[in-house]
Amino acid sequence: MSTKLRAAIVGSTGYGGVELIRLLLAHPHVAITSVISSSNAGASIADGYPHLNQILTDKLDAVDVDLIREKADVVFLATPHGVSTELSPKLVDAGLKVIDISGDFRLKSGRDYEAWYKHKAADPAYIARAVYGLAEVFADEIRGAEFISNPGCYPTATLLGLAPIAASGWMDPKSVIADAKSGVSGAGRGLSLTVHYSEINENFLAYKVNKHQHTPEIEQTLSRLAGEEIVMTFTTHLVPMTRGILSTIYVNLKERRSEDEIFDLYRKYYEGRRFVRIRDKGKYPATKEVWGSNYCDIGLSLDPRTGRLTIISVIDNVVKGAAGQAVQNLNLMMGWDEATGLAFTPVYP
Repeated sequence: MSTKLRAAIVGSTGYGGVELIRLLLAHPHVAITSVISSSNAGASIADGYPHLNQILTDKLDAVDVDLIREKADVVFLATPHGVSTELSPKLVDAGLKVIDISGDFRLKSGRDYEAWYKHKAADPAYIARAVYGLAEVFADEIRGAEFISNPGCYPTATLLGLAPIAASGWMDPKSVIADAKSGVSGAGRGLSLTVHYSEINENFLAYKVNKHQHTPEIEQTLSRLAGEEIVMTFTTHLVPMTRGILSTIYVNLKERRSEDEIFDLYRKYYEGRRFVRIRDKGKYPATKEVWGSNYCDIGLSLDPRTGRLTIISVIDNVVKGAAGQAVQNLNLMMGWDEATGLAFTPVYP
């Protein structure tokens, strides 16, 4: 194409924002025209991220809707929860395409959002307009949309692992348990005792037990896919690695099925979706095998003794769980091949 789409990134100094910069700099149809930070306006992005020195020389803009409208066609919001509730509607009303990576528009119930996120919910009219951007599941809704709510990192790994079995009607809706582990980049770049080196190194801990804000997001989408209410147990853990999520999921089946049937179900569901890779029988993915990529790898095992299906789903939380999926959603919105700018192999070792 002769004219590139102009992109602005709000919250460009966080991990999600700087990963968007990395991906969009390599995108053939996109030009980054504004990097925005409310706290570091006027500084160089390379001051905080020296790896961008002489690659991206832009000074950070302040958050200004009129300036964004002047400089961009699409806006990515990699902002803390609670910021986008006010900012996204203004950007949508300004005629911009918006992809929100925060959690502010994922939940369709404002009451649930306020209970789990502890922030005031957005205007219900804009919540209703936001399309949930789980790319492999809702691609038809994403194509041509103007306002996307990008899924969370834990929900992306867990939902991609569960979507085929949930939609099939084979799953016992009361049996879902997900045990998910994340690298510390999922906590963002802000400082806290939990991610202090001497606290997390050689350590492994559960956190927000039965209270993680991604729980209702997963339940909402599973319920939609299953056609009935799903309430699940979801436990998150922090492990001493930088990137990656591994979600181990357990579900009971309503009736006896063979493992061949399960594999056939998953392969058919994700047929043609190049970023989901189903492993062969007896093969299970590791986070290192998707590191730095937009892939979600899934392993399956059906226990004939219990009739319980174990699903192991891995992603890079910063790419497929945030910036990569946002770019994938942009590709779908614009009618481009969804792999544009994302067709690179994982980094290994």
